[in-house]
Amino acid sequence: MHIAAATEINRKFIPSLKQLHDSLHSKSVEFKDIIKIGRTHTQDATPLTLGQEFSGFTTQVKYGIDRIAGTLPRIYQLAQGGTAVGTGLNTKRGFDVKIAAAVAEETNLPFVTAENKFEALAAHDAFVEASGALNTISASLMKIANDIRLLGSGPRCGLGELILPENEPGSSIMRIILSQGKVNPTQCEALTMVCAQVIGNHVAITVGGSNGHFELNVYKPLIASALLRSVRLLGDASSSFEKNCVRGIKANHQRISKLLHESLMLVTSLNPKIGYDKAAAVAKKAHKEGTTLKESALNLGVLTEQEFHELVVPEKMIGPQIDVKVIKFSLLGSTDLVIQAPFCA
Repeated sequence: MHIAAATEINRKFIPSLKQLHDSLHSKSVEFKDIIKIGRTHTQDATPLTLGQEFSGFTTQVKYGIDRIAGTLPRIYQLAQGGTAVGTGLNTKRGFDVKIAAAVAEETNLPFVTAENKFEALAAHDAFVEASGALNTISASLMKIANDIRLLGSGPRCGLGELILPENEPGSSIMRIILSQGKVNPTQCEALTMVCAQVIGNHVAITVGGSNGHFELNVYKPLIASALLRSVRLLGDASSSFEKNCVRGIKANHQRISKLLHESLMLVTSLNPKIGYDKAAAVAKKAHKEGTTLKESALNLGVLTEQEFHELVVPEKMIGPQIDVKVIKFSLLGSTDLVIQAPFCA
């Protein structure tokens, strides 16, 4: 089971994740100059770039690769040579080392004999650990797939910030009305279902790993089957998602710009000039009356039109705009302390 797991992870699963990582990174670069509104708690927040949003997805996958790769040193440890209970009874001295070396040569993977055969036979913590990494990766991919399908919702009544590849038309009943535009996010849906299955498999593997009674864990078939199924499912789904979805994603520039400039969250850029209370009043008035921030600010008389345009610049809201100044002062007669305090440039 260790040989099968290590082979599948190295030859199929990790390469699939690396390809997905590369495609997401490519999109983060492609979208680096597209400023959009951010969202927290599913509500409008301050701006960021679409590239920054995709960079988060990219890093999640990068860390996923690191996580599963980090479990391999324990997977590479083989129990062969421990015989019935880990003592190595009825084997020749050195058999365990030689068989591990032979497997390593055959597979071109760094298999070694287990450090402790009693642990290797009685427990399968290495598989629980590897499944835990797959569980975390599933959580990451489910978040990524859900975000992408929500950002691509539409064509007219959703967020519509992303244009997803048209792999197939929408539901048959809608074809009469919509020959273009309705694109069901089937790749996202497929990936999330796979992630749900892998998360379920992890529960089974965890239960199996915890039932290593005495000198032999008899849940080996369950553990091996569930882990190999998870590796294959998640690897195949990642490849399909990359090929049939991520690779073809496009930004809906018009929709992104519209939502950005309609958002009341741009009001935060007014704080340094008019203060929090007045900025809040501007936002509340605009929200209540259904007007723009600019109209609200001008009606309240807190800013001129020129001042508003100088302050509300989304391009200046996608990164730190505050410098750090070193200040020296004494505290209760003690020696000078050096504090790094932010101040507005």
